[in-house]
Amino acid sequence: MSHKVLTDLYVEKLKPTRGRRVEIFDATFPGLALRVSESGRKSWSLFYRLHGKQHRFTIGAYPQFLPAAARTKATEIRNQVDLGVNPAVEKRSRRNDPLPEVETFETVLADYFSQYAATNMAPSTYAETKRQLERDVLPHWRAMPLRDIRDRHVLKLINDIAAAGNGVTANRTFSRLRAFFNWSISQLRLETSPAKGLVAPVKEEARDRALSDDEIRWFWSATEEIGWPFGPIARLLLLTAQRRDEVSKMSWSEINFAKGVWTIPKERAKNNRAHEVHLSAGALAVLKSLPQPHRGLIFSVTGDDAVSGFSRAKDRVDAAMLRLRRRALGLPESDDELRRHLGIPKRKALPVEIPHWTFHDLRRTAVTKMAENLKIAPHIVDKILNHASGTIRGVAAIYNRAQYLDERRAALEAWSNWIVALTNPNKKKTNVVGLRR
Repeated sequence: MSHKVLTDLYVEKLKPTRGRRVEIFDATFPGLALRVSESGRKSWSLFYRLHGKQHRFTIGAYPQFLPAAARTKATEIRNQVDLGVNPAVEKRSRRNDPLPEVETFETVLADYFSQYAATNMAPSTYAETKRQLERDVLPHWRAMPLRDIRDRHVLKLINDIAAAGNGVTANRTFSRLRAFFNWSISQLRLETSPAKGLVAPVKEEARDRALSDDEIRWFWSATEEIGWPFGPIARLLLLTAQRRDEVSKMSWSEINFAKGVWTIPKERAKNNRAHEVHLSAGALAVLKSLPQPHRGLIFSVTGDDAVSGFSRAKDRVDAAMLRLRRRALGLPESDDELRRHLGIPKRKALPVEIPHWTFHDLRRTAVTKMAENLKIAPHIVDKILNHASGTIRGVAAIYNRAQYLDERRAALEAWSNWIVALTNPNKKKTNVVGLRR
């Protein structure tokens, strides 16, 4: 009988054994086992004893149940056993009951959100999943019986989203639908998944865009041009290396000016873990330049609703950066004058002067520059980013609970100083600090 600490990474990389099915027991939860079939299918079970006999309860398949969710479900089963209830017998009796005559997609989706997603997903993931399925799927299948949905319905829906130029959205919708169907099967609401055998419609490539030093200079000046609220938001994205929604929905109650700390509550963090962010001198300067009612959201007109319109704001930043680039190179700033200057006719496109980038790329830019220019160790960067899994993984991640607060503070302060030195080249004293690895 094999016992292992069943971490996310270990389970994900576990390969099937040719010619036989294997069961690996979790070293952190007695009786919890991961079964890996010869075909590679992975499923969770809990073994327990009741009235002197051993029983086995099938929890569900991986990755519908990640290790943490499997342990949570196993705890619920253990609680029933402690009360003298045999959950395996209860499950068999439910299985013998006929399925309801009509369960529409809408009713089962509502149960999925209330019974599973709300408690097993990080708040931000839950909100995005609910928003996307209710927007992109529910209008099409609202009154359709869940058992009548076929693979052709799923395929048409996903392909239509992709054909509209939203390939990544199509992939996310497909992934979330597949998780919903798997949950429905585990709850005996559905017999087979209509997404089985289908693949995501678009092959995604991992983004690797990071702004160059010149682009950071133009970006910094452009944020001053566009002003409040998106100028300060964009600067804080670069200075703190946090996510767009985390920064744009920042509230005054999360800021401790005396300690220079911003605490992101777990309800707003993507991985459902509260996160402490050091506010460097540069970040504090941005916050202190804003009107400070010390209540409600920082970037809000009403104090209650976060600002919107990031696409338009990004267009304004791009236009300002382009003007600054042309000005720095001594080129005409308008497109028409530049065409005449370069001898390019109107029917031909101008060369790409600044490759496409997104606000999320500012996070990657910060990470890249901290590693390359300031030699900040990867595990410190992971902590700054609040990554659930990073360079410290597996068993080491279980035992190493260090948060490296002092190192994170020094790293973000050095990063702020580096930006000041880059964007203010004529400043005599910049106090730039490099960190040893």
